[in-house]
Amino acid sequence: MNESPVVLMSVDSRGIATATLNRPALGNAYNGEMLDALIEGIPKLAADPAIRGLVIRGAGKNFQAGADIGWLGAAAAAPPAEAFAASLQTTRAMQVLNEFAKPTFAVIHGACFGGGTGIACCVDVALASTKATFGISEVRVGVSPTPISTHMVHAMGLRHARRYAITGERFGPEEAMRIGLVHEVHEPDALEARLEEIISAMLLSSPAAIAVTKTSLLESNGLTLTAHEMAQLANESWMVRAGSEGKEGLAAFKEKRKPRWAP
Repeated sequence: MNESPVVLMSVDSRGIATATLNRPALGNAYNGEMLDALIEGIPKLAADPAIRGLVIRGAGKNFQAGADIGWLGAAAAAPPAEAFAASLQTTRAMQVLNEFAKPTFAVIHGACFGGGTGIACCVDVALASTKATFGISEVRVGVSPTPISTHMVHAMGLRHARRYAITGERFGPEEAMRIGLVHEVHEPDALEARLEEIISAMLLSSPAAIAVTKTSLLESNGLTLTAHEMAQLANESWMVRAGSEGKEGLAAFKEKRKPRWAP
């Protein structure tokens, strides 16, 4: 029997696509397969004139709980070229979502850590459940969130990004809204209705005008990434992950103990 796709894609009669992150047993933690599915799938949606927007969801109890630790460990032990390629996958997946020239939405529930916060930063409208929990937690396991760093600054501002990317603190949905990571917070049973209200409002707008508006907002404010910038972010990411503290942090997580640098 074939396993379910790690990203489930569907499109409704209005042209609203939904990408559901589909590794629920692992909190929808991302690995290379999930990143590739996003890198390949999002540009296909961009090229389809029938697509009016994209909703990102998480299957099961969580939205997206960060990187798959097993995948990170394998990347940390890989030769430099492979380790760099793994970091570039993450950087590229965030780029194609951020620069997708159609409206994007995230519906966030449960855990939203690491790369999950990156997705929240890269969409146009982020809605969160009152039960959601957030954290830019990479530093807790000795790695750096460089693939999502520029997007964090764009969404939250440098001041808030500095705090949460450095401390790794977890925080609730109201704080996520205060710092700009999400736009609105609703009770779980009200999220879908609110999403539909926003999508219905968006569908009244011209697709071509939306595309130009979104692209101009990003480009005129320097919020798109060049190939050189992406390579730099990915290079910083893999080098930290491959270092002694990166390996120690991942080992400590797997062994359910504090890393050696923790008091």
